[in-house]
Amino acid sequence: MKSFDIGDFVPTLTEKATIDNLTERFKNRRKERKLSQKALAQSSGVSYASIRRFERTGEISLRSLVKLANAIGCLSDFEELFRHEIILSVKEYKK
Repeated sequence: MKSFDIGDFVPTLTEKATIDNLTERFKNRRKERKLSQKALAQSSGVSYASIRRFERTGEISLRSLVKLANAIGCLSDFEELFRHEIILSVKEYKK
């Protein structure tokens, strides 16, 4: 039975859409670098099976994802994660 994601029907950010977009961007970057999955496995130290699973399902350990990002020259992209302050109320807003 196929599962559905609300993002399939309305334009909203979901976990599934985020993972799908991330894996697609990763795959595109790997191909831009003209790296096969096997060559990337060798240069990153992440197993070929893990790379295949990541590109197919989005499942990978954080450590392996960081190694892959480093191998394709995108390690600094992680610097943007959790960087932006979340404003929960107008009182918390700082100019």
